[in-house]
Amino acid sequence: MEGEVSAGSYQWSFQWKFRQGRLVVHPSLGRALIFEPLGRFLERCDYQLEPGGDYEFTVRAKL
Repeated sequence: MEGEVSAGSYQWSFQWKFRQGRLVVHPSLGRALIFEPLGRFLERCDYQLEPGGDYEFTVRAKL
């Protein structure tokens, strides 16, 4: 699965390879903000996601 994620002024593209349990996020700038929450979301909801769907979720972090 491929998609895009944005938070504030950051924007990333990602690839989720469920069978391999692998998440790839580009670019590296600010990746630490989204990598873990996005990975947890994808692991928990992968079977519910449909191609072409639009999904939103909130990430809260202390920097």
